[in-house]
Amino acid sequence: MEKKVKHRSVSAFNTELKLKGFNVFQIEEDANGVRDYSRKDFYKICLTTGESLINYSDRSFLMKGTILFFANPNIPYSWETISKSYVGYACLFSEDFYKPSDRTESLQQSPLFKIGGTPIFEINEGKRGFLNGIFQKMMEEQSTSYTFKDDLIRNYINLIIHEALKLQPTENFDHVKNAAHRVTNVFLELLERQFPIESTSRPLKLRTAQDYATALSLHVNYLNRAVKETTGKSTTTHIMERIANEAKALLLHTDWNVADIGYALGFEYPTYFNNFFKRVTGTNPTSIRPSEV
Repeated sequence: MEKKVKHRSVSAFNTELKLKGFNVFQIEEDANGVRDYSRKDFYKICLTTGESLINYSDRSFLMKGTILFFANPNIPYSWETISKSYVGYACLFSEDFYKPSDRTESLQQSPLFKIGGTPIFEINEGKRGFLNGIFQKMMEEQSTSYTFKDDLIRNYINLIIHEALKLQPTENFDHVKNAAHRVTNVFLELLERQFPIESTSRPLKLRTAQDYATALSLHVNYLNRAVKETTGKSTTTHIMERIANEAKALLLHTDWNVADIGYALGFEYPTYFNNFFKRVTGTNPTSIRPSEV
C-alpha cells in the first residue's frame, strides 16, 4: 500500500531550493548568508574574502583572505566571521541535482567532499577573479528559461571542482586541545541537523550510535567515550531523547497518524514506535495528542 506523503511547512527559500535542487547567491558584507542557508540536505561551495574561523569536523581553521570552501551535508560545521568586510558567493545543490543518473560518480567519492578530507583552499587574486566569473555565470543562468540550463550549471560546478583539485588544501588548522569536546560538538550538531522531520517520504536515516560514528568516520567506541566524557550521557541516550522530542512535536503540531510518525522517525512497525515512546517518555503517543473538540 502506497504511503500518503504529508509535509510540514518550511521556509520559502528552502521550498524553492528543494524543488530546484540548486541555488546560487552573492554574499555582501554579511556572513549570515552562509550560516542561515546551511541545510543538511545540500552540498555547498563558498568563495569568500575576509577573515573567519571555521570549525569543521574535529579541526578549526582560522582563515584570512580569499578561500574556496566545500561543505558535505554529513559533516556539521560552524562559521564565525571575524572581519567587518566579508564578501563572496555561495551555491547549494543536492546530490540528485548534481548526479542525474547512476553513471555519474557520487560526490561522496570526491576528495573535496569526502569525509575526513580538508575542504578549504586558499585562493590567490588571479584565481579569485576567474572563480568569481564562474559564480556570476551561474547566477545569470539560474534566472533564464534555457532548456538545458541545469546541464550548464552542472558544468560550472564541475569546473570549480576541477580548479580546486589542482590546488593543495590548506594546512592552516589548529590541533584541537580537547578532542573529546570537539567530537561531542560535531556529533550533537549532526544529530540536530537530522531534524525537523518534514515528510513521511524521507524517514530518519541516522538512528544509532554506529550510524553517527560511520557518518563522522569515527570508531563507535571513540565516539561513545567522547560523548560520555563530555556530557555525562551516552550517545544512544542523546539520540533517543532527540527522537522522542521530535515525536512529541509531530504529535502536537501535525495531523499525521501515529503509524506515519513512527515511520518518519525510522520505525518500521507502529508497535516498535509505541514501545520506544513509552520506554523513553513513560506514556503512550496518543496520550499527548491534543483532544479534538
